[in-house]
Amino acid sequence: MSAQPAPLSGTPRTRLRRSRERTVTDRAVLAEILDEAMFCHLGVVVDGAPVVLPTTFAADLGPDAPDAPHGTLYLHGSVAARSLVAAPGQTVCVTVTLVDGLVLARSGFHHSANYRSAVAYGTPRPVTGEAKLHALDLLVDHLVPGRSGTLRPPSRKDLAATTVLALPLTEVSVKVRSGDVNDETEDVGLPVWAGVLPLRTVASAPETSADCDLPVPDHVRDRAKALGTAD
Repeated sequence: MSAQPAPLSGTPRTRLRRSRERTVTDRAVLAEILDEAMFCHLGVVVDGAPVVLPTTFAADLGPDAPDAPHGTLYLHGSVAARSLVAAPGQTVCVTVTLVDGLVLARSGFHHSANYRSAVAYGTPRPVTGEAKLHALDLLVDHLVPGRSGTLRPPSRKDLAATTVLALPLTEVSVKVRSGDVNDETEDVGLPVWAGVLPLRTVASAPETSADCDLPVPDHVRDRAKALGTAD
């Protein structure tokens, strides 16, 4: 019988100080968020100033390194990217957010959003060799599962131009807000509509490149189908 993953444990940086009831310690919820989200934001200090940048990512939730018993988050970009050059020498913060709905209350004060979010702190390490190839495949397949196996392998030039960083998923917090409006009791009778406007990411039909005469492959069709279409 396999051991269950250790729950997320709070640290001074990840422990919620407000709306503590939204804290989630189940790593399965973290896995769901990382699986569904396609983008994250990397926060890093560059030349003495904070920089927060959107980027794609991938996660390996197995113990893939001694310093990452609970998994790793992979980031990548140009070797010339100052954020990636600076990141290995400091603690960075990576956030992932999924917005599930707009919560529309009877007052502006109680407007909110239903969301699932994860915040990870740590010092990333550069990834090289075969591990780099593995991480790059994960980054591609995270957006469209099965795609990496259909592509030409990265060339030496590709690899030399790309930086991959690994962030241990050790110091992580997860926060979730779901459900209905939380209005003041005295506001419930006001003639103002209240409710939730659900949101989701959907896909339109794949658009083949003008210089490609091949049919849309199954893995792309499957990804579009999994995301669904607008009603």
